[in-house]
Amino acid sequence: MANHITKIKVGDKAPDFKGKDQDGNFVSLNDFKGKKLVLYFYPKDNTPGCTLQACNLRDNYEALLKKGYAIVGVSADDETKHKKFIEKYSLPFPLLADVDKTILKAYDVWGKKKFLGKVYDGIVRTTFVIDEKGEIEKVITDVKTTNHTAQILEGN
Repeated sequence: MANHITKIKVGDKAPDFKGKDQDGNFVSLNDFKGKKLVLYFYPKDNTPGCTLQACNLRDNYEALLKKGYAIVGVSADDETKHKKFIEKYSLPFPLLADVDKTILKAYDVWGKKKFLGKVYDGIVRTTFVIDEKGEIEKVITDVKTTNHTAQILEGN
């Protein structure tokens, strides 16, 4: 059994979303009209792979900004966990708390996963690059946590 893969494809209209960030502020797709958005979904704050991915984006944040990208991370962790994760690693971008999995399901990144021989439901690490018109420009399903920025910028 392979991990679940999102049905959202390049060229699709990005599903609308609205969620609370680590400070309790609402963030929505509308906030990024006219900008490019890197919307990345990850399993859990403070786990090895998720930390590597977040730190790779942090370390390359200026390069991403120069290319016109905003970055938003999403997981099912709550605002308090996100705040601690951001403070611990000095992350310069917001993390949305999707505890009820509304955004995760809208982007079809909640599904069957296999890890160490066990199959379970969870967040499948996936990144969407959304263009200025709100359309999916790129879908990254084989995320390289230590080299994620290069995957995002590839071809741009």
